Amino acid sequence: MTSKPNAARLLEVIARFRGRRLLVVGDLIADEFIYGEIARISREAPVMILRLEHKEVQPGGGGNAAANLAALGAEVAVVGAVGRDAEGRAVLRALRRCGVDVSAVPLVPRYRTPTKTRILAGSVHSTRQQVIRIDREPDSTPPEDVLRALAGRVRELAASADGVILSDYHYGFVHPLLVDVVRYLARRGLLVTVDSRHRLLELGGFTSATPNQSEVEEVCGRHLDDLAALERAGRQLRRRLHLAALLITRGKEGMSLFQDGHAVVHLPVVGSREPVDVTGAGDTVIATYTLALASGASFLEAAHLANHAAGIVVMKRGTATVTVEELRASILAEDVRDEHREDSFSR
Repeated sequence: MTSKPNAARLLEVIARFRGRRLLVVGDLIADEFIYGEIARISREAPVMILRLEHKEVQPGGGGNAAANLAALGAEVAVVGAVGRDAEGRAVLRALRRCGVDVSAVPLVPRYRTPTKTRILAGSVHSTRQQVIRIDREPDSTPPEDVLRALAGRVRELAASADGVILSDYHYGFVHPLLVDVVRYLARRGLLVTVDSRHRLLELGGFTSATPNQSEVEEVCGRHLDDLAALERAGRQLRRRLHLAALLITRGKEGMSLFQDGHAVVHLPVVGSREPVDVTGAGDTVIATYTLALASGASFLEAAHLANHAAGIVVMKRGTATVTVEELRASILAEDVRDEHREDSFSR
């Protein structure tokens, strides 16, 4: 089943984005991009020699979700942790530039900021393409005393928030000490959405979750090779996690929305089915989806807005964000296409 909200209604929701207060609790990652020109082949080994052009660090993981919220006009605070290293400091600087409140993000001694380094190479006149990714992971989770102190900050910041995003990239920050605080708030009616790698079954009882299809297959222990199998798995998972709604992202196949008492809604991909770069697209999805829900959207309306945001961000290189202007333009462009289709059918 497919269903599409009225474009005017979606624009109305977007108009309420500004000033919504959102809290992101989760793993902060440094997304490092190193760009270079292929100079020649090495004499030492059959490998390329890359002439360094420039490098940049963008907030990844929960930081990317926060940056997307800020780009869409929300007031955003983050509870997380980074190391006392160059990468951690770079993440904090980037978030501050976005206007994100990082007062609850300590620089933790003897903790390494999770860092994903992507090397992008090309010839003189070609587009730079990713050739390898190097991951540097922390040796341990943040210390428990740090997590206990930050649990108090979660309570404090969530008291004035319209919603919370739990962003779990499996680096240990989304700890039971913090999850218990957020779960208590969710039981009292606070909007909470979840994006989790490998631990989705431990994070039930919230408002909604936005796993991708691979993560759902990991939970189910099998490949979901047709739509019927996906629908069965989605219904079962939503009930198992006690969610009001489950939004499964499916790459070039779009998204599927599961709600109690409603038929499954499959949303076709917006824009090109051949993305430029999918880095961080899931963060854009949960940011837009949650902000829309906090602005009064239904789950279906929020899913459509998130689908548009995903279609925009995958056409950008690197860890990117979506703006309100881009989101509005995408919705209006689709509305025009729909009108043209209706006109052609009526002839």
